[in-house]
Amino acid sequence: MTRLRRDLTGESLAKSLRTLGYLVSRQTGSHIRLTTLERGEHHITVPRHDPLRVGTLASVLADVAAHFEISRDELIE
Repeated sequence: MTRLRRDLTGESLAKSLRTLGYLVSRQTGSHIRLTTLERGEHHITVPRHDPLRVGTLASVLADVAAHFEISRDELIE
């Protein structure tokens, strides 16, 4: 299992997820809601924290990987 980065910000994660079709659908306070229509509609919420907590990052990546039916390691690559 690939080790997660400890210095990733919420903004940079949101930017990275654009490659999977996620776009900002709204922002409330310090949280960004991202939506993709790839493989069906899917929403995730990413906190705009600097840096993201490891558990939060792992949870977001697990949710995205489950939606695309790939492993977390494949997603990270």
